[in-house]
Amino acid sequence: MYKKILIISSDITGSGHKSITESMLEQFRHYPEINVKVIEGFSLSGVLGLQVGKMYGSITRTSKEAWKLIWDITERRPSLMIEMGEATIFDRFVKLLNEMNPDAIITTHPNYNASITNILERINVNIPLFAVVADPVTISPLWCNPKARYTICPTEEARETCLKSGVPEDRIRVFGFPVRQRFYSHLTSADGKNYFDASQADYFPKNPLRFMIMSGGEGSGNMSRLARILLKNFDCSVRLLCGRNRLLKRRLEHTLLEKYPERIEVLGYTENVQALMLTSDILFVRAGPNTMMEAVMCNVPMVITGALPGQEEGNPGYAVKYGLGVICSEASSLKKVVASLLANNYEKLLDIKKKQVNFRNPNSAKDIVNFIINN
Repeated sequence: MYKKILIISSDITGSGHKSITESMLEQFRHYPEINVKVIEGFSLSGVLGLQVGKMYGSITRTSKEAWKLIWDITERRPSLMIEMGEATIFDRFVKLLNEMNPDAIITTHPNYNASITNILERINVNIPLFAVVADPVTISPLWCNPKARYTICPTEEARETCLKSGVPEDRIRVFGFPVRQRFYSHLTSADGKNYFDASQADYFPKNPLRFMIMSGGEGSGNMSRLARILLKNFDCSVRLLCGRNRLLKRRLEHTLLEKYPERIEVLGYTENVQALMLTSDILFVRAGPNTMMEAVMCNVPMVITGALPGQEEGNPGYAVKYGLGVICSEASSLKKVVASLLANNYEKLLDIKKKQVNFRNPNSAKDIVNFIINN
């Protein structure tokens, strides 16, 4: 069993990598003899690296075309990105190794994945690296590192992509998508027994319906228009989560609260998302993988309203494939899409909930950590 583990993650490029890291840290706490240290990956490239990482939020909010260009460059020239990463992190990473002397390294962000194994090879240090892939379908080539001890995938779709990109089959494992405990703690009874596979047969929506629109951790999306369509056409209340986008929050408060004071709630970034999901009948959300899997764990049907180009492109289709939600890529179709979920006494809505129950796996983070410490 490893005694010292280094995790390379990121808190500044959205909330997803941080969420996955937190889900594993929760499981590592069951092993107090293991010392786990988490490092912001972009800090290994110094001030410039941190500045580049912090641009993620503004780019994904305001210029999806620019983000698509970055993604395309990475897909076409992954070796260039790896070489750049290796050059910019070398000195700081070697210093970190000397200070901590870890027994194993885990990456939950792709950017420095192969750069790290290249550096370890250069300095002739044998430390196993475990890459915990953060995307279910559309995988950055930077995840696909044949030199990693193991590449841990959330889905069979991710596994297939890694195989096609040259990762040896015997170095890939699939454990499902790791989710933080607070999103599945409601699945444990008072006596400590789990009922993960229990269906919610007693659930039935009641008017007014409770809708929630999420913008993602960075705050993006046409939330005002979506909310107006829902409020105009359905007996409902609408809760809007704006993430870290304070300007969006103020704008929504100004434009919607005055007109719908009893039916609208506008919130910023919150650590209590699971409670809000559990009290929602339908979630309207961008196809960020962490939010999608957290919603599945909370058993709230999703209407997926968009996806970032690049790593999120395959996620809407993935949700539909497994019956976890539906797609509404145009606001003009929102009324029709929601009406179809509510038709025939909520038939489609209830079917999605049943499929989510059959799909979810609250043990993923536990299984990942147990595998890592024993390999």
